[in-house]
Amino acid sequence: MVLSTAKCLPAGLHVYQTLDGDDLTLCEIEIADEEDIFVWNGVEVGGIQIPTGSDCEPLLLNVLHLATSSEGEKCQQLTESPQVFPSNAEVGSVFTALAIPVGAIFLSSTECTNEGWTAIPQEDWRKTFREQGLTNGSFVLIQDSSNSNNSLLTKQGEWITTVNETNWIQVKNLCQSESEEELVKIPATANTVVFDIRIKAIKELKLMKELAENSCLRPIDRDGKLLCPVPDHCTLKETELRIESSLGLCPGKAPTSSQLFLFFAVGSHIQPGTEMEIIVEETITVRDCLKIMLEKLGLPGDSWHLRKTDWCYEAGEPLHEEDATLKELMIYSGDTLLLIEGKLPPPGFLKVPIWWYQPHGCAGPWRSHQDQTNGPPPQGGVWGASATQGAPGDTYAEASLSYLGDIEISDDATLAELKSQAMTLPSVSEFFIPSPAFLRAWTVESKRPSRLLRINQQQLREYKLGRRTEICLEPLQKEENLGPQDVLLRIQRRLPGERAYGPPVDLVWDTALGWTASTLQRRVADCCSLPVEKIEIAKYFPEKFEWLPVSSWSQQTTKRKKKKKQENLQGAPYYLKDGDTIGIKNLLVEDDGDFSTDRDDAGKEKQKQLALGGRKSQEVLRGQSSSVVSGAELPGRPQRPEASLSIHVGSFR
Repeated sequence: MVLSTAKCLPAGLHVYQTLDGDDLTLCEIEIADEEDIFVWNGVEVGGIQIPTGSDCEPLLLNVLHLATSSEGEKCQQLTESPQVFPSNAEVGSVFTALAIPVGAIFLSSTECTNEGWTAIPQEDWRKTFREQGLTNGSFVLIQDSSNSNNSLLTKQGEWITTVNETNWIQVKNLCQSESEEELVKIPATANTVVFDIRIKAIKELKLMKELAENSCLRPIDRDGKLLCPVPDHCTLKETELRIESSLGLCPGKAPTSSQLFLFFAVGSHIQPGTEMEIIVEETITVRDCLKIMLEKLGLPGDSWHLRKTDWCYEAGEPLHEEDATLKELMIYSGDTLLLIEGKLPPPGFLKVPIWWYQPHGCAGPWRSHQDQTNGPPPQGGVWGASATQGAPGDTYAEASLSYLGDIEISDDATLAELKSQAMTLPSVSEFFIPSPAFLRAWTVESKRPSRLLRINQQQLREYKLGRRTEICLEPLQKEENLGPQDVLLRIQRRLPGERAYGPPVDLVWDTALGWTASTLQRRVADCCSLPVEKIEIAKYFPEKFEWLPVSSWSQQTTKRKKKKKQENLQGAPYYLKDGDTIGIKNLLVEDDGDFSTDRDDAGKEKQKQLALGGRKSQEVLRGQSSSVVSGAELPGRPQRPEASLSIHVGSFR
């Protein structure tokens, strides 16, 4: 067995030097952090001998040559294909690799542009790719000897994409329905100016000459949606339009360099094709832009705000800085803004929706209300249903959350002040709450309590709630003051002889002595007045309908030191946190290892059927899509224009 260093290159994994010296440390052989190690026999992989070392690093090159038809004849269209060559291979080896007769080779170290192509003399074909200065992504143009009289390069070395220059842009008439022509193809290259394409399209479509001063070209995406107009002065390359793209000739001028073309719609859910369009100056403020959009929609009032759409084409973060310009907030042409009802809170304030949480199936004066798709339900609305006796996990999986209203509060306020302000809501007056200490606060995620907010005197800013956080309040029978090391769990005792559990009971566990299974078992045993050796406990995972018995374990980190890693229930596989359900089994009356209930069996079966149905529906959709003729329109989610995305991942070691 041989160990070698390796690197992931654009062409794939490449093996470098072999690690020799069994007595040397990793530092002594200069192994860097996060380096890849390749384990093999040192000669071959899968029966194929593998070259190693930096001399033969693979290069990923873009090779262009004339396409070959099915009859074996040369077409007039260039084809581009990625090819991998060793960096120490001779340049002339490209003919052998592509099975092309010996002809001419042109190299370019940059992308396929009008300049930068260099012809390689035949005497230099024996030089390597590295000696010619090629790197990953370089372009190689191959021309066989049969096309020497019809060169793909002019004498000046300018790039021509095809022999007969047959590339084109498709322009669709969207200006006048009475025109004789609806669609024309305009010959174009990467350097063709958009203005020239537009004027030529107007002539070939036989439209009025006046449109030359009041029309624009707009790209059409694969769903048929018109995108942002392209400027007249730009080339196709500058607009990032591909050859053979489809453009719509539309009435109206394209935005200038200081203007923005924006889509906008009302509400958080956008239906394809319902967006409106507007052209505004990039120096306009968010407040003024909102006013213009409201006037165009004919909506009264000032209780509105703007939100950008995220990558899922859904409502993103609101534009809080209403006095900032669109340019300062990095709003670009083609962006979609949503008008959402509701005035934003002042800077430094949070607008927090407040819910009433009723655990243990407690009855309340709340009417049943269907879930609202646009934001929280109105006052008195309910999410979920009351817990079912004997069904573990219902405390949170189907918790009853009743909407009370919204409060505006400074992020400098404390949690106790938030509770006090929430108690002033009209709906809370129906309950008798002696003081804020009789309320327990949770954040709400996925329509259920999520994170426990435990310290009453801590500022909301320190909780890092965010502008979209919702809070639910749980009434208590007595005052509660949880410490930073206290964990709140819901324990349920299994009913003897039944596959069911008793009602949940709150258990406060002090983790000062550690997050270990033994300390948790002792705390649960004390609460149930049972010997610790006569109980068995398990954590419930409601999303999987599964129970995981909690037991002590040990792990070894190294074979040399035999050092045991301290167990911690916060980590895998338990991930214990506030609000988790712990099932308790009394071994004095039953000693089997089954914690599940009939509800768990039914839930697993339902999940299995849903997964099976999902696979079947995907197969049906694939079958339907394969039989649909080209050009048929399928309903789909609106697609965002493609854009570059940079992702930076920090190191947390």
